Amino acid sequence: MKALQIQKYGEIKDSLVFNEVSRPQVQAKDVLIEVKAAAINPIDKSIVLGNLQGLLPIPLPATVAYDVSGIVMKIGEEVGDFEIGDLVYARVPQEQMGTLAEWVAVNSAAVSKKPGNSSFEEAAGLPLAGLTALQSLEYAGIKENDKVLIHAGSGGVGSFAIQYAKAKGAYVYTTTSTNNVEWVEKLGADCVIDYKKEDYTQIAKDLDIVFDTLGKDYTQEAFKVIKKGGIVVSVVGPLDEESAQMFGMNDYQLPEELAAVSKDKEATYKFVFMHPNGAHLGIIKSLVEDEKIKPIIDKVYPFSESIDAFLHLASGRAKGKIIIKVNEGLSH
Repeated sequence: MKALQIQKYGEIKDSLVFNEVSRPQVQAKDVLIEVKAAAINPIDKSIVLGNLQGLLPIPLPATVAYDVSGIVMKIGEEVGDFEIGDLVYARVPQEQMGTLAEWVAVNSAAVSKKPGNSSFEEAAGLPLAGLTALQSLEYAGIKENDKVLIHAGSGGVGSFAIQYAKAKGAYVYTTTSTNNVEWVEKLGADCVIDYKKEDYTQIAKDLDIVFDTLGKDYTQEAFKVIKKGGIVVSVVGPLDEESAQMFGMNDYQLPEELAAVSKDKEATYKFVFMHPNGAHLGIIKSLVEDEKIKPIIDKVYPFSESIDAFLHLASGRAKGKIIIKVNEGLSH
């Protein structure tokens, strides 16, 4: 089968090539999916560039991408939740990375039937961004009337998080650039802050939750706007002690400045690792079918133009998800 693979780490045009590879083996708990569409995310770009070699040692060549939607073509002997012909979507586990291929085998625990009112392209854009937003905001205990700040509202995670927080009944502040203000307002945010013209720390105050998708200074600044006893959840900031222990870093301590501001506000800081979860995708499926969340697509590319899709991702100019159509000529 045809697959887009990293042959070596480095610049996108030098790193990515199409190769013929063997169809994946289906283990007892796996489903084999004929890939109809895949989405690419910032983590995929970081892997290609070699920025995550220390954290994710991946033998090369390796097929890229994690988000997928498609049709179940084969099921493992221990799979009871799916049948051949089911239309599904997933964020595949790390060890099964490689959705930019004609077929992918996925542990069925990471898979859900796709929303019935979404195309394959729309469904493929939901898993990583949706799971990241849902798991982060649920860890923070989001509830009705909470005041929540979501950074980078026009990004894949931010645009989903705004819609999810509104579905939970929260009051949502978000930051974005001048060009995206109107677009983000349409997602339902209550207060859209143009960071090029306004200082968000003077507008969003006394917040219950800050969802940090930017890291660096923004992680620290979150404690200026969080209320006493609030929670800052980050997917890009420093690890917290609990997360560090997952990597065997038992002596790890939160950076001194972050620990100090957190203590001063009696607030909680939590680093959240997104994990594949078919049950959570089932929740997202229901929200999409109830039209509480709308998949946001920036651009759809044919499989043959996957490298162009990565270059567009690297530009940082996408509003919503970048999707690649695979196996579009096949129908079952």
